[in-house]
Amino acid sequence: MTKVALIRHGSTKWNKEKRAQGSSDIPLDEEGERDARKLAKRLEKENWDLLYSSPLLRAKQTAGFIHEKVGLEVQFDSRLKEAGGGQIEGTTEAERIEKWGINWRMLDLGMEKPMSVVSRGKEFMDEVLKKHDGQNIIVVSHGAWISHLLRELDKENIGDEHMKNTSLSEIVFREGKWNCDRFNCTIHID
Repeated sequence: MTKVALIRHGSTKWNKEKRAQGSSDIPLDEEGERDARKLAKRLEKENWDLLYSSPLLRAKQTAGFIHEKVGLEVQFDSRLKEAGGGQIEGTTEAERIEKWGINWRMLDLGMEKPMSVVSRGKEFMDEVLKKHDGQNIIVVSHGAWISHLLRELDKENIGDEHMKNTSLSEIVFREGKWNCDRFNCTIHID
């Protein structure tokens, strides 16, 4: 059985301001660092074999705290990056409406399409199964990346719930398919 813990990075100033982050390299804020430490302490109590992370700063920092507690070297993979936000990166909803109008979502503003995110995610997960069958793997990524991927891998059990910062979602590969056994869990900070 292969188990993967999909972890969303800790909070950033832009999260609090409700700014689209996309592929912008934003650091964790103080709360994000504190919650990432709590998450790392939670993960320390379990058995893990590998640690992967998006190379974006907020994920790298979160993975760094996990590395300190769990002791695994961080392996970076660009397929774990957040969905690219194109022209909306760095903007709030109000700013987008002011700039492009209420129907801004209908415009081609260079945002990465959900199926592109899913394609990257599935390619990564297929490789994980090939290389690390039967192992326990931590993957630090981003909210949209995790949401799109989970909805694709376990369509029956995953809805549109917003992914919380430092949340942990566990998926297990058994009987030929991925099953989400834990979703968007933040007991380490609640």
